[in-house]
Amino acid sequence: MRDAADIVPGVEVVTFGCRLNIVESQAMRAAAAAAGFGGDMVIVNTCAVTNEAVRQARQTIRRIARQKPGVKIVVTGCAAQIDPARFAEMDEVAHVLGNGEKILARTFANLAGSPRVQVNAAREMRSIAQGTAHELRGQTRAFVEAQNGCDHACTFCVIPQGRGPSRSTSVAKIVEQVQKLADNGYREVVLTGVDITSWGGDLEGAPKLGRLVREILRNAPHIARLRLSSLDCVEADDELLNVIKDEARFMPHMHLSLQAGDDLILKRMKRRHNRRQAIDFCAKIRVFRPEMTFGADIIAGFPTEDEVMFSRSLDLVEECGLTHLHVFPYSPREGTPAARMPQIPREIAKERAARLRVCGENALRAHLASQIGKHVEILAERGGTGRARDFTLARTPGVEPGTTFAGRVAGHDGRALILA
Repeated sequence: MRDAADIVPGVEVVTFGCRLNIVESQAMRAAAAAAGFGGDMVIVNTCAVTNEAVRQARQTIRRIARQKPGVKIVVTGCAAQIDPARFAEMDEVAHVLGNGEKILARTFANLAGSPRVQVNAAREMRSIAQGTAHELRGQTRAFVEAQNGCDHACTFCVIPQGRGPSRSTSVAKIVEQVQKLADNGYREVVLTGVDITSWGGDLEGAPKLGRLVREILRNAPHIARLRLSSLDCVEADDELLNVIKDEARFMPHMHLSLQAGDDLILKRMKRRHNRRQAIDFCAKIRVFRPEMTFGADIIAGFPTEDEVMFSRSLDLVEECGLTHLHVFPYSPREGTPAARMPQIPREIAKERAARLRVCGENALRAHLASQIGKHVEILAERGGTGRARDFTLARTPGVEPGTTFAGRVAGHDGRALILA
C-alpha cells in the first residue's frame, strides 16, 4: 500500500491507495490553497481496501501530529467515508471529510465555520474531480479521472461504500484535460477509474470505453503514450479491442482485475468473469499485440479457499502470462458478505500470498531475461528509474525525469532492466 507524501510548498497531502486518490489529492491541494491554507494544513487522503491501509493511515496521522504540533490535520478518502467516527475520535484530527465533500472547492472555502465531520452518504455522490489533471505536480505520468464509483457488489469489497455509484466524465471534458496535459509537456496519460470499463453507462447514448480511447488518441495527437488503469476483461468492448490492435500509442500493457484463478472462488467473490475467459482474453490480445504484457490483482486466502483452489491462482500466472502482480492476503472488511463466510486462518492467507508473490517474481525475472538484447523505448521517471512501453521497469541513472529515449537492454537485476 502506497504512502506517497507529496511535499511541495503549500498544503501537504499524504495520499494512500489508488490513482484516483492521486488526482483527487491535487484537486484538494488547489482548493485548500485557493481558500488561503498553506503549511498550516496537512490533508491525509485514506484508502479502505484493506484493514492494513486503515491502520497505516491512523499511524500516519499520529506521526504528523507529533512532528508538526499545531498543524490542522484534515482526513478524507475511502476510509474516512466508510467509518468517519473512527477518525473523528482521534484528537489529532481537525476535520473529517467524505469523498463527495473533499473535491468541492466550497468545502475548503467554508471549512473554518463548518462542522468537524462532513460526510454524506455514498449513494448521494454525483461529482467527479475535474479540471485539475494539468496541475499534477511531481509526476511524469499524468492521471486523468474518467470514471468514479461502482455499481457492482463483489463480496469482498467495501469500495462502493466509499465511492458511491458509477459516474462518468464526458468525452469532451476528458479530451480537454488530456490536451492540456500535452500542452504542459506530459508524454504519457493514464485513464483512471474505480470500474473504468463501466465508463459511459450513465452518459447520453451509453458510449463504451473504446470510443473514449479512440477520441482521445484522435484529438490529442501530442500524447505519445496512453494507458488504462485496472479493468475487467469481460467488459472490454469491441471498439476498445480494435483500438488496442490498431493504435501504437495505446501502450502494450494492461492491468486486469482477476482476483482469483478458481471458478468457485470467483463465483463466491461475485466476479463477472471465469477462469477460461481471463485466459482467452490474454491470448486474444496477444494475437494482434504479441508484445503485450499483463498485470493483475490477485487475492490469496479468500474464505473457503483450499489448497487446490489456491493452486489454480498460481497456475493462472503462467496461463495468462502475467508479469506484474499485485498480491493481497484476504482481509475481511466489516459489512461485506465475504466477512460472514468461513474464514481461512490469517497465517495461511499470508503464506499463500507469499508463495504467489514468489511466483510473480519468477515470472517477472523470466520476462526481464527475455528482453536482453532488445531495443526499448523508456520514459524516465523520478528516482533513477523509468518505464518501457510495456510497463517494464528500467534503471535510468542520471536521466532527467520526463525524458523519452531508446536503449538496448544489457541485463537485469531481478526487478528492472539494465540498459547498455
